[in-house]
Amino acid sequence: MSEGYDVLLRDGGIAHVRPLRPADRQALHELVERSSERSAYLRFFTGGRGTAHAYMDRITSGTYRGHALVAGLRGRLVAVAEYIPIDDGHADLSILLDDSIHGHGLGTLLLEHIVLDAAAHGVRELVADVLGENLPMLRVLRDLGLDVSRRCDGGTLHLGIAVEPTRKLGEAISARDHEAGQASLARVLAPRSVAVIGASRDERAVGHKVLGNLLDSGFPGTIHPVNPNATSVAGLACLPRVPEGVDLAVVAVPARHVLEVARDCAAAGVAGLVVLSSGFAEAGQRGVESELLTICRAAGVRLIGPNCLGVVNTGAWLNASFLPHHPVRGRVALMSQSGAVGAALLERLEVSSFVSVGNKADVSGNDLLEYWEDDPGTDVIALYLESFGNPRKFARIARRVGARKPILLVKSGRSGAGGRAVRSHTAAAATPDVAVDALTRAAGVIRLDSVHELIDTARLLAAQPLPAGRRVAIVGNSGGPQAMAADACEQHGLVVPELPPGLLEARAAAALSNPVDLTADATAAEIGAAVGALAAAPEVDVVLVVYTPPFGDGLDASRQAIADATKDTAKTVLACVIGHDELIDGRVPAYAFPEQAVQALAQVVRYAEWRRRPAEPPAAPPSADERAAREIVEARLEAAPDGGWLSPEATARLLGCYGVRLVESIDADSPEAAVRAAGRVGLPVVLKAVGPVHKSDVGGVRLDLRTQEEVRLAYREMSAQIGDDMTGAIVQPLLPGGVEIIVGGVNYPAFGPLVMVGMGGVMADLLADRAFRVPPVADAADMIGELRCAPLLHGYRGSPPADVDALADQVTRIGRLLDDLPHVAELDLNPVIVTPDGATTVDARIRVAPCEPPPSPLLRRLR
Repeated sequence: MSEGYDVLLRDGGIAHVRPLRPADRQALHELVERSSERSAYLRFFTGGRGTAHAYMDRITSGTYRGHALVAGLRGRLVAVAEYIPIDDGHADLSILLDDSIHGHGLGTLLLEHIVLDAAAHGVRELVADVLGENLPMLRVLRDLGLDVSRRCDGGTLHLGIAVEPTRKLGEAISARDHEAGQASLARVLAPRSVAVIGASRDERAVGHKVLGNLLDSGFPGTIHPVNPNATSVAGLACLPRVPEGVDLAVVAVPARHVLEVARDCAAAGVAGLVVLSSGFAEAGQRGVESELLTICRAAGVRLIGPNCLGVVNTGAWLNASFLPHHPVRGRVALMSQSGAVGAALLERLEVSSFVSVGNKADVSGNDLLEYWEDDPGTDVIALYLESFGNPRKFARIARRVGARKPILLVKSGRSGAGGRAVRSHTAAAATPDVAVDALTRAAGVIRLDSVHELIDTARLLAAQPLPAGRRVAIVGNSGGPQAMAADACEQHGLVVPELPPGLLEARAAAALSNPVDLTADATAAEIGAAVGALAAAPEVDVVLVVYTPPFGDGLDASRQAIADATKDTAKTVLACVIGHDELIDGRVPAYAFPEQAVQALAQVVRYAEWRRRPAEPPAAPPSADERAAREIVEARLEAAPDGGWLSPEATARLLGCYGVRLVESIDADSPEAAVRAAGRVGLPVVLKAVGPVHKSDVGGVRLDLRTQEEVRLAYREMSAQIGDDMTGAIVQPLLPGGVEIIVGGVNYPAFGPLVMVGMGGVMADLLADRAFRVPPVADAADMIGELRCAPLLHGYRGSPPADVDALADQVTRIGRLLDDLPHVAELDLNPVIVTPDGATTVDARIRVAPCEPPPSPLLRRLR
């Protein structure tokens, strides 16, 4: 925080926020001098500027005891906000803005950050005296999203602002962030003017191709070729440098010249820079790329790239790229981190816009989701990612956007190993890719394995309404492919229901069940009539037409019949035209193979179900002693700064802070101590080694020890077998039999916490029967129900039902523990014995590790 961070303003500008420094004194005095007498009066009351100058001296002195933030815009300090603790839980609040930036949203943003900082320092209420005539300040505080109390004293209002973050504050911050994100890209993706820097007369040069694409696309705005060594290119007059006020500058010069060009663009007030040039972070030049971003941020310029293909907006007739073909206008917005993948997608998809982000130094998928959410030309959003910049923010934005528009994601790197060494069962299973799956699932994002699947699914979503359910009617002229479609439906959990009698008119040799086989000699009219009847049937949610050319009346006539039969239906209709990938009549997506069609349909059905789920308010988190839990973790990290596994005693105390039921355990450091412990818990007992992570693998678990001598002998044998890795043992009572479950979790620095539940005991790794969630876990019972072993918990083959509610409660509590404590890197409760009487953790392992605390989701800042 000492260096500060960049923030987006309401109008799309970029400010830099950081803590106040004593060296800011002169800049603060200059801020006061630029303020009008009216502004000084509203802030400092009757003292005016004289009081203001004295105040700036005081807050930059060594005796200042407050907390202050300053904001800079284009290299000039333009705002200061602070709070000063006055007594237990209360602090004085004040803010001063440069007159020139009123209405840009900076005051509101600074107040948000002050509130979050005050809450983190134990402040419960900020108090402020505001003149009743200071309507702008009163509006800002009213709209902030926090509870504000008022007491009037003459012309002054004494305000109390509760700083406890609320859901209302989160929603208000999200709305303001969305507004700023949209504004920052409006002039970039829908520009009124474009400069091509590096425009060349050489037809092979990238700059020439960009200029040609701009002209060929019919861009209606002003185009400025920039080349100091040419007088004209492509019939347009060349300029030696970028002119003032250009919305978008496309840079196609060698990397060694890009920083100089970026400075020129910054000085000219360019809104957005698209850097096509390579030779930055991808070539090991991270420092140069960082300097490029610094130049852009300081000037309020959004940066796309470097090392990218460019940008396209078919609705604005903009093709500012060097693509070899012209994108076709459609309803899919596309972002690609790979230029090659982006170019391939554009050959197959009709798009509303396309952004090639390249190295993604600034503008990312999160920014584009904000922009495309309200873009009237976009119905579907498709992303190809190689990395996440801020996955937690992605999940928050995607969950909101996905409720209106489907988001498709292909992310490379599924097979990559974890970024850190893992040792527990959970950490071995919960790889970063599993974290991506859980993250996207929670956000309603459709994650796909291949670019081909993305194309298939995007075409269906862009062309057809969402299915109302899973019931699929299959109709066509070839029994084999229809049977394959039915098998694929069953495999993907779709339903191929029996159709009611009389729904279709009988015809010779036809199987009028479902699939409906009209046979190879079915005419186009018969296929159309059957499709129309099925689309009108209330027992059907989706109609899948399977046609094998050239039978019947042939390909063209059959296509036309399908189009005519479906032009007025509100049902989801798709087709499999064997050997052909196409769009029939611009409305009905057709796929070359049955499995391909059903796979796309299954993705869309699951998304439609996610969108139909009622929006339930978040459940209250389970009770916990978070402060005591943090003290346990901090004590371990203080003793061992690199982290490590907690002792059994510390593990039990930490779990106890979250109400997790743990079987009684007594430490033992010798055979005789183990015998004494067994006497305390009562025979028979279980003896477990302390030290090895996977005790069962090294003979570190002995069950059903019924005598003191058995306990003594077991300890000696275990110690001899394991050796120095055994640092002691624990003794536990032998519990009655039940279902062995594993509950665990990990914390990834980027992705955050991930909770796992699965088949436990020695079967944990063998069967790999697991389910994952991103906390807070609101559907623990559903999560447990996903397991293949779930029937064991519900009274399998006459056994009594186990207490699934107790297990679900434990999963929810572990979710909160991981959410509260980012330093808990790995956690295993294995096994948790689930019986009709509850869920008891028998063995627990927790590893803590140093990490940077995650930024608050309420803290608006650019990455």
